[in-house]
Amino acid sequence: MSIVKIYSAIVAMVLAGAALANEVAFTGVNVLTMHDESVLADQTVLVSGDRITALGPRDQVGVPEGATIIEGRGQYLLPGLAEMHGHTPVPQGDVDHPLVADMMFLYIANGVTTVRGMLGARGQLELRRRIRDGDMEGPSLFLAGPSFNGNSVSSPAQARQKVRQVVEQGWDLLKVHPGLTRGEYDAMAEEAHRLGIRFAGHVPEDVGLNHALSMGQDTFDHIDGYLQQLGYPEHELNQESLRDLAVRTRDSRAWVVPTMVLWDHLIGLGDPAELSQWPELKYWPSSQVETWERRQQASYSSDKLATRRAYSGARSRVLAMLDDVGAGILLGTDSPQVFSVPGFSIHREMAAMVNAGMSPYAVLRSGTSNVGHYLQGVAAVGVIAPGMRADLILTPSNPMHGLETLLENRGVMVRGRWYDQAEINARLKGLADRIRRGEKR
Repeated sequence: MSIVKIYSAIVAMVLAGAALANEVAFTGVNVLTMHDESVLADQTVLVSGDRITALGPRDQVGVPEGATIIEGRGQYLLPGLAEMHGHTPVPQGDVDHPLVADMMFLYIANGVTTVRGMLGARGQLELRRRIRDGDMEGPSLFLAGPSFNGNSVSSPAQARQKVRQVVEQGWDLLKVHPGLTRGEYDAMAEEAHRLGIRFAGHVPEDVGLNHALSMGQDTFDHIDGYLQQLGYPEHELNQESLRDLAVRTRDSRAWVVPTMVLWDHLIGLGDPAELSQWPELKYWPSSQVETWERRQQASYSSDKLATRRAYSGARSRVLAMLDDVGAGILLGTDSPQVFSVPGFSIHREMAAMVNAGMSPYAVLRSGTSNVGHYLQGVAAVGVIAPGMRADLILTPSNPMHGLETLLENRGVMVRGRWYDQAEINARLKGLADRIRRGEKR
């Protein structure tokens, strides 16, 4: 045997030993692979390290000796969800600030195993590194850099320079905010394409959605750009024009992150007295919740509710059309923003997407397999198959028959690390108790 073959054999033995030390088997479980709507009954799913290594009928897949067995009979296993327009604030750039660890756990507790952070700031790259290296728990992070907007960019040359700076610093994509001129936007887009970095977010008024589509913007977040392009609310939505714009979005292979619930709050929908009773607020710092309450009280006005409901309905019509023509939709909530507690906001967003006309499967796809397509070449996520990252949620019933089962998950796996329901519930209770003791509302 050659030296190379001997060395390869030794490496294989070492890797096998390391894998066996962290083997997990889900047995007898019903699997939603998210390749399609089918459910594979009575399956065994094997995990080694941070990867899925096998999937098959329970009587055909052996469980390695010493593996941790998670009995899943009668339960459902699906890929972990993604928050595709989230934020990962790091107070004062201090990754060790207690809020950071609490926020990362809230995502995990709700089955959110990937977060696309959409506004870069100090400390976030260090947070991403620590999570990636296993020094800190949390969902895998895909991070936009500091904002491109009317205040941060004042010329096409500066736009190009800022793109280069974001790439050099190691961010994953560019964040677009309002305020850019068309010349500045085009310079940013051209430099981004040249350097191979994505750009995503809002649509500057001077640019317009059609032009942004032609320039290859990656995602369009919040749907506001669609209503502006269609002239709403000055003009009623024209169904034919809306369909044409949705088809163009699909054909451009762009993605849309709707953030339905947050936008209702931002336009002043939602009775602040009712929102203040949401149970998940006990997991978020009281001082910030009180700020949300004050803001909502200031924006809520019963005499303008009809107009605001019409605007919300127009956003739902846009989302329904995008879904109808097969445009790419990604799940996101803009958390933590007004009444959007990390992780918990995902469940409210999914309910809103169903209310807008999407099927439960289409909503699940927006947070799983669609994310895998979006991150293809960056991360192997979004479906259950050998070789994919072991990001998983175990639920008591089929989520395609009721998405609320995701709130009662039996456990979450993040890169091969299993959090069972007892641990999640105990840690949530501890967090709520700590907030109640430390901050009186």
